[in-house]
Amino acid sequence: MTANHVKRAFKYRFYPTDAQAAELSRTFGCVRKVYNLALAARTEAWTRQERVNYNQTSALLTAWKKTEELAFLNDVSSVPLQQTLRHLQTAFTNFFSKRAKYPRFKSRKKSRKSAEYTTSGFRFRAGRLTLAKMAEPLDIVWSRPLPEGAKPSTVTVSQDSAGRWFVSMLCDDLTVKPLPATDAAVGVDVGLNHLLTLSTGEKIANPKHERTDRARLAKAQRTLARKAKGDGANRRKARLKVAKIHARIADRRRDGLHKLTTRLVRENQTIVIEDLTVRNMVKNRSLARAISDAAWAEFRSLLEYKAQWYGREVIAVDRFFPSSKLCSVCGTLQGKMPLHVRSWTCACGATHDRDVNAARNLLAAGRAVSACGAGVRPQRRTPGGQSAMKQEVSRREP
Repeated sequence: MTANHVKRAFKYRFYPTDAQAAELSRTFGCVRKVYNLALAARTEAWTRQERVNYNQTSALLTAWKKTEELAFLNDVSSVPLQQTLRHLQTAFTNFFSKRAKYPRFKSRKKSRKSAEYTTSGFRFRAGRLTLAKMAEPLDIVWSRPLPEGAKPSTVTVSQDSAGRWFVSMLCDDLTVKPLPATDAAVGVDVGLNHLLTLSTGEKIANPKHERTDRARLAKAQRTLARKAKGDGANRRKARLKVAKIHARIADRRRDGLHKLTTRLVRENQTIVIEDLTVRNMVKNRSLARAISDAAWAEFRSLLEYKAQWYGREVIAVDRFFPSSKLCSVCGTLQGKMPLHVRSWTCACGATHDRDVNAARNLLAAGRAVSACGAGVRPQRRTPGGQSAMKQEVSRREP
């Protein structure tokens, strides 16, 4: 088997010296300033029905550095400043292609603090990374080794809201190889009572990380709310405490999802999931908190890129496919089925666990799509009509 050409980011925590932290903080500020200036220039040109591209904003950056007001831009490395202009160009490309909304200005308090360096902006030798404008290498905690012989093509330095510093190195990872093919396939139904229910009947518990730390988080948020508004030291300390609790929740959630998705990809050749619109589902005020904590969208994202790496297939079944209401034995479509109904008995005599039945229907529908491209919605002309997964070679009647 040949190795895939995979670009992979390896993220590590590091502990900067006071001088390095000050330099990086200045760089973050300059990156944000240049991005906002370029966005303002392009927006103004947009109102005049003109287009400004990356080359023109790069020329503007050169002019800005020569002014007395923006002379401080010369104090930091020019590489992250050029990269932020490229990021803005990508944002406009996505906007014109209708893949994203119009770019927004970066906020000093709310926007992510980060700076990207290309090969001309850093030196990586013998496992030591030194950034431009710095005399000493970063004190990185190597929690895992880079692939043998890997050389970073870009390095992104960031600081999260909890004050932690991270460096992400983008490398070619030649160790990623397709896994041996297998006949195993599984349907996966996501939920709130159980995070995942598999077509094999296995149920994976929902760890509910946010609920576990909810009392600590609520107490920290109440303390923050009592602090005077502004940039006072006490308010900063209280805000940092809240951010650390959020970071702990997010880290534990991400770690659990990585382990689950890696297991599913290793064990199965085909994985069938439901094409859920999580963005719309979180508009339900009663379930928004629980759905966000389950992180269904992140689960799908991790599953899809790992499947692509290792030669597996992920099939997303139409979100309107009534997987819970369809009998996985005879194909009969039931009537209304409220969420509190967790098990039900079909007219054919089969008794179903709601979630296991849904996972089995998803698997059968995914196999039908993979085999012949059949639709995954059941025939609704007659109450007992068989679904497309029961009639893989027939077309659905109008």
